[in-house]
Parts: sequence; structure tokens; C-alpha cells
Amino acid sequence: MEIPRVIATARAVALIEQLRQSHGPLMFHQSGGCCDGSQPMCFPEGEFRLGGSDVCLGTVNGCRFYMGADQFEYWKHTQLVLDVTPGRGSSFSLEIPLGVRFLIQSRLFTDSELTQLSPLQEIP
Repeated sequence: MEIPRVIATARAVALIEQLRQSHGPLMFHQSGGCCDGSQPMCFPEGEFRLGGSDVCLGTVNGCRFYMGADQFEYWKHTQLVLDVTPGRGSSFSLEIPLGVRFLIQSRLFTDSELTQLSPLQEIP
């Protein structure tokens, strides 16, 4: 059994469904810092321009989840857990006008899980 690199809480899944109804297919990109700190951002699918240094960690509730390769080097030993918290984030992410923001929690993979991880996905 493959272990997913990114999963979502029930709150995140509910918010994704709400956003999908308004905006159609979605994608996530884990920001690497700069003006948005380091938070996951949700966009309509294809509206965030991916670069050659981005990697796709997998899908969360049917949405591709991307991260810069350099940042992935720091996070590759952890499972990312997409969650939601009240409050206004400082990004262009779709959930911001709703008074909530996505956030990442993480946990270290066990040695056994590291041998069972889902492979990184090809970027279309």
C-alpha cells in the first residue's frame, strides 16, 4: 500500500468542495516563503504558473498539490496534512474572502512508511 505524501482533514475537504462549486477544478501550491509566508494556496486549476522546479506531491480530494523542489527537500520526510483555520491569510488563495485559510500540519514518516511512499507525479 502506498502512503500518500499529502492528505486533508474533513474541514479541508469540505472547504475544497465549497470552492470547487464556485470555481471549478482546483489546484494547490505550497508557497515557499516571500510575501505569503509558507502556506498552501488554492487556485483554479491552471491559474498558477508552475515552473520547472516544481514537483507534484499527489492529489488531495482530487486536486493536484505542488511544491517547489527546493522546499520539498526540507519536507520530503513528512506527510503534509492540509487543514483549515479561521482567520484571514495574506495571499491570493481562493478561500481568503471566506474568512478562513488553509494551513499545513505535518508529521514525520516512519522508517517503514518511507519505503512505501507514493511517487512524485509528473507535471502535465
